[in-house]
Amino acid sequence: MLTSVLDSSKTHVPTIVNLNNGLTIIAEQMPVEAVNLNVWLRVGSALESNEINGMAHFLEHMVFKGTPKLKSGEFEQLIEQRGAVTNAATSQEYTHFYITSAPKDFADLVPLQLDVVFNPMIENEAFERERLVVLEEIRRSHDNPNRRTFYRAMETCFESLPYRRPVLGPASVIEGLTSQQMREFHGSCYHPTSVTAVAVGNLPVEELIDTVANGFEETYYTQKTISDSYQSLRFPDAPESPFKDIVRQEYEDDKLQQARLIMMWKVPGFLELNETYALDVLASILGKGKTSRLFRDLREEKGLVSQISVSNMTQKVQGMFYLAAKLSTDKITEVEKIIIQHLRKIQQESVKEEELKRIKRQAINRFIFSNERPSDRTNLYGYYYSQMHDLNPALSYPQIIQSLTLDDIQKAAQKYLNLNAYGVTIVKN
Repeated sequence: MLTSVLDSSKTHVPTIVNLNNGLTIIAEQMPVEAVNLNVWLRVGSALESNEINGMAHFLEHMVFKGTPKLKSGEFEQLIEQRGAVTNAATSQEYTHFYITSAPKDFADLVPLQLDVVFNPMIENEAFERERLVVLEEIRRSHDNPNRRTFYRAMETCFESLPYRRPVLGPASVIEGLTSQQMREFHGSCYHPTSVTAVAVGNLPVEELIDTVANGFEETYYTQKTISDSYQSLRFPDAPESPFKDIVRQEYEDDKLQQARLIMMWKVPGFLELNETYALDVLASILGKGKTSRLFRDLREEKGLVSQISVSNMTQKVQGMFYLAAKLSTDKITEVEKIIIQHLRKIQQESVKEEELKRIKRQAINRFIFSNERPSDRTNLYGYYYSQMHDLNPALSYPQIIQSLTLDDIQKAAQKYLNLNAYGVTIVKN
């Protein structure tokens, strides 16, 4: 067993333990009368092939439908009896299951949480019932205008990387999946080397670690057989080439009350993490909050959009820098032109010192405010460690942002935001 404590100069000092069986445990004592266990697995839609797209999310549902020790629904009943809460989420590159309890109940509830994660029965009858639930979730996602627009933008941005596919998968694929396929998928993907278990709360670190380690040993009692069908599953490891010209995709959507304009660039992800920080700042300067450049110009001063935002979405292999606006169809061309003018000005002159100072203050405060609860910390630690096997980038984020210069922001805009080559998704109402 290997144990490490991160640099004590960082804001938080979690302890990381790597067990001989491959399981990673991260623990931190926090003086709040709650404990959160968050089990992160490197399993998501980006791992899937087209033929099983949506399997990881469907499996997240089935995890709660009974184990050899717990009947379907019994886990939730036992959790609720203690006043604890539990939930789960699936994304492109991870799935995580979490529970928050009182410190006195933690030792009793941890084995239950781990049992449902690692020993789901995935029985045929329950599988067929839950398939209908997942199909309804897919239908509802298609009825959501923001989700529809986002899916179309991802399809415009990525030609082959699996980020272009929806996490829920298409209904046609979900309709064809079998319970046996899911059992094999679970056996191949839910194993110790894929797991980062994070525990934060008001218990000693040693007790948190021992409780999780013992709970895992107690519940991971069946060695999973890796199916030949899934031995080759792996996340992509190479980014796509940047856009070579302006790629436009236009759609009609009569259910929208306003048109949508999305502009996007392929940018570095976690594989080139140092390149992402300046893009984070640039996104904030352009389109986060009422003092951002595009909000003030396009909404407050010119009244050309009802809403505009800018994000630098960082994923493991490749990210997406995108600007999204709600506006009248007849304003699309004008707004795109003004956005390009703003980007060109930054590339030529960089940004103002007061803008950069404001964003630095926001970044530090946002980091502090978003990590006040045990569940916040387990999300932070679990996300970064499951993706990078390293917590230092997460804990150092405010300091790294503080170190950025005006020149860093200008160079990032010049390097990654080509004004003659980007993606555009337009949805007209």
